[in-house]
Order: sequence, then structure tokens, then C-alpha cells
Amino acid sequence: MTLSVVLRPDREAGGYIVECPDIPGCLTEGDTVEEALANIREAAEGCIASMIEHGDPLPTGGSLFATITIEVAA
Repeated sequence: MTLSVVLRPDREAGGYIVECPDIPGCLTEGDTVEEALANIREAAEGCIASMIEHGDPLPTGGSLFATITIEVAA
């Protein structure tokens, strides 16, 4: 299964916050990008195992991401 994740710097505490939008509530952090990605993989695996155990539908991995540019008046 391939799932998208969103990784962003944690400007307050340092490190990185990462979430998997296809699994509501699947969110974690790490001091480095590598650690954050390893942690979200582990969190997603746990979430999916719980979904299977409870008979919940599995995520489809359908999230799409795009970037936009906006102008901000100073």
C-alpha cells in the first residue's frame, strides 16, 4: 500500500511533524526527516493493523497534493 504523507518543520519545538492524511489522526514527529518518516511508517502500520482488527475500511491512498503560489501584500 502506498500512502502520501505531509512533512513540515516544527518551528516551535524543532524537528519535523508528519501526518498521513489518508488515515485520520495518524500524526507523529521526529528530530530528523529520516526519523519522522520512520515514525509515520510505524504509526501508519499500527493504525492499519487496528483498522483490520476492528473491521474498519482501509485507506485507499487517494490523497493528491499540489503547490500554489500566492502574492502577499506587505
